[in-house]
Amino acid sequence: MSTPLRVETDGPVQVWTINVPEVGNAITGPEVIAGFETLVDAVNQDNAIRAVILTGAGKIFSAGGNVKEMADRQGMFGLAPIDQRRAYVDGIQRIPRALGRLEVPLIAAVNGAAIGAGCDLAMMCDIRIASQRASFAESFVTLGLIPGDGGTWFLPRAIGYARAAELTFTGERIDADTALEWGLVSRVAAHDELLSEARALADRIAVNPPHALRMAKRLLQESVSGSLESTLAMAAAMQPLAHHDTEHEQRIARWRTS
Repeated sequence: MSTPLRVETDGPVQVWTINVPEVGNAITGPEVIAGFETLVDAVNQDNAIRAVILTGAGKIFSAGGNVKEMADRQGMFGLAPIDQRRAYVDGIQRIPRALGRLEVPLIAAVNGAAIGAGCDLAMMCDIRIASQRASFAESFVTLGLIPGDGGTWFLPRAIGYARAAELTFTGERIDADTALEWGLVSRVAAHDELLSEARALADRIAVNPPHALRMAKRLLQESVSGSLESTLAMAAAMQPLAHHDTEHEQRIARWRTS
């Protein structure tokens, strides 16, 4: 039986592939949810990993929830409302919490459709690169649902309130070029070159010292929801750690002789 999250490590870069194409790389399964938590915790404890790429197996990045299970009222979708609320908290909402504590840069290589919670999953990443075949839809309302996984928090921060509202209220799909124009992705790649472009970016990131990368990411996260004062205070506390890191000293020494 294949693992729902396939992991490949090449030097300082790790690639995570959602590997359940038979259900559209749905991310609501308990094995996928627990898999994300396990991978995040492992990377956070491994200073050799400096960047992670997230992609999907097959033609789809992620279709989000398992709509067949919804239609059949299986699993959490067959629960009473009060129990279903708990199932969201203890289920899919564990993914944004896990990715929120991932210490290294996370690059989404969106290889195909990113729909519903799959779109939100891409928004949880630090950087997004899209294949020319990629598309994005915050499609919950078309099924009479709302984003239950944090999409209303992530999407406005990625593309601004008005465009996030347009996607959320219409549920309509946009293509990769529109996603680029709106700032939802930072670049569009030829489909066959998507992973190589994501890897090239990861390599450019990974040449930098691991502690500096992890602290820089934490400061960026703080800037999203914190104040200027809290960000400055955190930077003041972190910078002395960077100044006394061995790699900083080595790089300063190389600068002196360059």
